[in-house]
Amino acid sequence: MSKVICVVNQKGGVGKTTTAVNLSASLAVANRRTLLIDLDSQGNATGGLGIDKESVNSKNICSVILGEVKLADTVIDVYPELLNGYLHLCPANHELTGAEIHLIETESREYRLKKVIDEIRAEYDYIFIDAPPSLSLLTINALAAADRVLIPVQCEYYALEGIGQLQTTISLAKQRLNPSLEVEGYLLTMFDSRNNICHSVAEDVRNHFGEKTFDTVISRNVKLAEAPSHGKPLLLYEIKSSGAQNYMKLANEIISRAAEVN
Repeated sequence: MSKVICVVNQKGGVGKTTTAVNLSASLAVANRRTLLIDLDSQGNATGGLGIDKESVNSKNICSVILGEVKLADTVIDVYPELLNGYLHLCPANHELTGAEIHLIETESREYRLKKVIDEIRAEYDYIFIDAPPSLSLLTINALAAADRVLIPVQCEYYALEGIGQLQTTISLAKQRLNPSLEVEGYLLTMFDSRNNICHSVAEDVRNHFGEKTFDTVISRNVKLAEAPSHGKPLLLYEIKSSGAQNYMKLANEIISRAAEVN
């Protein structure tokens, strides 16, 4: 059975897209068939994987949601010579900005993404959705389509600000749209071991969310910030960096959790 995981946090700058890109690539390296769906109109996940956002007009997630093309027809095989065909991308660009306007008058608008994912999910072990940094109709679509949500939490003073609102949204989505929706885990990001606040926030998050907090912590790392400008996930840019090692460890943790459940 494949697993659909939505990476979501309405607070920007917490490592959401960084996590979606690098975790997807790490699972691909572990020989898991992985699809990343870029659901953010900024198209940062698309650019971060080396795809020219302007080259995917009419063949992107916006076109898919509006029913103009099939999801399978938009899929790009990312770095196949290095990842052996295990990482695929459904790209996004600015066209997605207008999608919500069209969705407002569309029947069953909350389930448009779920419908197209269901058509291809048997082809993948993992499908990740990089949700936009807002509680929008696109985010609702992501929550309706997902089996699990992964929530990056930045190790800073205001880390838990907004998480309560996000939890309420997830709870409502579970009640009204997707009864099987569960939290995959809370991921501590941008951790700096030299910073006392980081240690304090990490402790607070673990106390609050318990076993739902991943053991893996993503360290603050310059290479993580550099890699997107080179259009590569970090393990293809600098595999020995702490960031690349962190995300490969996270991938192993997710695989291990799935094995324990099964």
